[in-house]
Amino acid sequence: MNFPLLLIVIFVFSQAAYWLGYKKAFFSAGEKGPVHLHSRPQYYGTLTVLWCVIPPLFILVAWSVFSETVLTGLALKTMSEYTGNLSPDEISLLKSDLRNIVSGRFIPPAADAALLEAADHYRHMRDIGRQGLSALALASMILGTIIVLVRIRPGMRARNHVEKMISITLITCSTIAIFTTVGIVLSVLFESILFFQQVPVTEFLFGLKWSPQMAIRADQVAASGSFGAVPVFAGTVMISTIAMLVAAPLGLMSAIYLSDYADRKFRAAVKPLLEILAGVPTVVYGFFAALTVAPVIRQFGESLGLSVSSESALAAGLVMGIMIIPFVMSISDDVINAVPQALRDGSYALGATKSETIKKVIIPAALPGIVGGMLLAVSRAIGETMIVVMAAGLSANLTANPLQAVTTVTVQIVTLLVGDQEFDSPKTLAAFALGLLLFVVTLILNIIALYIVRKYREQYE
Repeated sequence: MNFPLLLIVIFVFSQAAYWLGYKKAFFSAGEKGPVHLHSRPQYYGTLTVLWCVIPPLFILVAWSVFSETVLTGLALKTMSEYTGNLSPDEISLLKSDLRNIVSGRFIPPAADAALLEAADHYRHMRDIGRQGLSALALASMILGTIIVLVRIRPGMRARNHVEKMISITLITCSTIAIFTTVGIVLSVLFESILFFQQVPVTEFLFGLKWSPQMAIRADQVAASGSFGAVPVFAGTVMISTIAMLVAAPLGLMSAIYLSDYADRKFRAAVKPLLEILAGVPTVVYGFFAALTVAPVIRQFGESLGLSVSSESALAAGLVMGIMIIPFVMSISDDVINAVPQALRDGSYALGATKSETIKKVIIPAALPGIVGGMLLAVSRAIGETMIVVMAAGLSANLTANPLQAVTTVTVQIVTLLVGDQEFDSPKTLAAFALGLLLFVVTLILNIIALYIVRKYREQYE
């Protein structure tokens, strides 16, 4: 039985299990009725569903995680006389060839009869495993349902069991998320350490030239690249600054108008339209920047006698600012609406106009949240890639002229990791160093935003 069909069977049986648990609760109450049950009948049905679904799903997840490793090991045991003298790299390549043959993607030209026989053994063991998996999953599903149905009594604390299982599930999901984050940070950190073993930290942080291209031979041109990250981060700061100069005033003014000046019908119609901008794919903004905004800026600059590059930081920053407007507007609007109405009423009672109330009362009260939202928007701008690739270019120029082509950290990370790469060369490891530094910068910005919000929030609660 394949996975989709097995999942459908589990879903259908879980509906039947809910009905059986629900009815068994009523039946166990007898003539006294459901009011004498410890929990509502729905909890008995839900408990039955949980014991029906969790065991087979656990078995399916375990099979998905470990099956390929186990089956590959069993298949390679049939080739033990060939793999005894192979190095770990050769065994890894052999495993890759084996998986390619099994999946049917292609058969390597150097595949011999032993490897093909191992692939057949792999398929045979996989078919047996899937049949056993289906039988085990169905058996665990039925057994779990029967165990709960037998134990249902009027005094059974079904609600407590359900809430405990839900709590365990939530804790497990949170733990997985935490360990995933830690794993990402450690993987980037370890690769960055390898990079800094080959390139000094001072050169990376303070170098003024970024040219990570490495030659294959020592006698070639540019045999040793330049890994000064200052031009890359300067371009990131420039584009992010331009984006925030566009997004911050427009987003904040839009939020003020929608929260305090616009009527209810206009707000209900316009706010969703503005928030649609947040759902537009960034590649669409990139096309807009490259095909519309950049040519307009170049033509306008040339009419003034300025030298404007076909790809410029100004074009990327303007379009990125448009993209961030709904982000700033939504956060600012929520923060402004959270200001207590009593502050507004007190200001009006003292004779202040609406504009004076906004400037002297509402904005100061909402300022911590607004500043926090702005810093989060800066983090969003720093992490943008597609718009910069299509509108600002790939050149790591150390310049303060927004009409010239620049690049950002995220663009360089993508460029360094495109294609087949050697993960022991400084060129590839530089991407992890850039990622680590970008992670630290965005983390600091988020910490500052949370600090500002927490420090000043209590004054207005």
